[in-house]
Amino acid sequence: MFNSAPCMMMRGGTSKGAYFLAADLPSDIAQRDQFLLSVMGSPDERQIDGIGGADPLTSKVAVVKKSRREGVDVDYLFLQVIVDKAIVTDAQNCGNILAGVGPFAIERGLVSANSGPDAVTEVAIYMENTGQIAVEQVPTPAGKVSYSGNASIDGVPGTASGIAVTFQDTAGSSCGALLPTGNQRDIIDGIAVTCIDNGMPVVVLSAESMGITGTETREELESNHDLRAKLESIRLQAGPMMNLGDVTDKTVPKMSMVSPATHGGSISTRTFIPHRCHASIGVLGAVSVATACILPGSAAYPYAQISDGQVKTMPVEHPIGEMTVILSMNDNNDVKSAAILRTARKLFDGEVFAHQGN
Repeated sequence: MFNSAPCMMMRGGTSKGAYFLAADLPSDIAQRDQFLLSVMGSPDERQIDGIGGADPLTSKVAVVKKSRREGVDVDYLFLQVIVDKAIVTDAQNCGNILAGVGPFAIERGLVSANSGPDAVTEVAIYMENTGQIAVEQVPTPAGKVSYSGNASIDGVPGTASGIAVTFQDTAGSSCGALLPTGNQRDIIDGIAVTCIDNGMPVVVLSAESMGITGTETREELESNHDLRAKLESIRLQAGPMMNLGDVTDKTVPKMSMVSPATHGGSISTRTFIPHRCHASIGVLGAVSVATACILPGSAAYPYAQISDGQVKTMPVEHPIGEMTVILSMNDNNDVKSAAILRTARKLFDGEVFAHQGN
């Protein structure tokens, strides 16, 4: 088996993962996945024999390479390494791990950094999972990535340099259409849902319809077995409706229950990803939920507070804070682009080893 590879561990947004150059991993997918499972310590709910953190948010991988596409700097493949199963999946994107791709590309010399006291280096990233492009603005004073700054995001202690991320043409990235069922609202198991994909396939439904308030803690929701069973029933039916096929062993669609915001935001969320309650909300999941909020027939619209104008600033509340999504609308009042502010930090850079035992 492949024994070791250069690896940079980074926090990207509210997630943490291992970042690799594609050339440093096996070209054979089965060998690559076996290596990554061993490196992260899966399958094991504690991931005690690897660098994974025993949580879906810390068992993630970014594979990056120089892009051959015009106007694009690097290609980025996101891989979710399941904690307690021997599964590595590319069925979804990850906007949090994406936040570290620009800095990693500069650190590895794939992108030349601008220099100067207030220099910013723009990195255009092709997201292989969904075929879409994101553009990051990475602070690079003195020609090097700076991780120090005054930007803060909920779910991460302290401050760091802000990385602005703008998403382009994300509608239907996994499902083929913003509304893959063709409807703003569908009924599954008697529950009104909105099946939407603006960068992440999400089933949006009201917390009230699921018998909760939407203010519960992550732990309370994870211990609610009846709720989890209802969510999974809806998810399994929504998968084929969203052109995702049988989603029994897939990590999409996400399930986001919405309720009125309680801290001045646009909407409040409690999201399962898909079987554990997210400590916050994924970047692209927040974009999809924010987009659902502006659709008059959606399950989110009755609960949403929406600003006027063609640029809509929408704080999406979650269990540990909020994530602000900025939607730019076109003249037809459709979403033209979405932007968010993230931070990232390099944790270590070195060589990671696979398990050598039997």
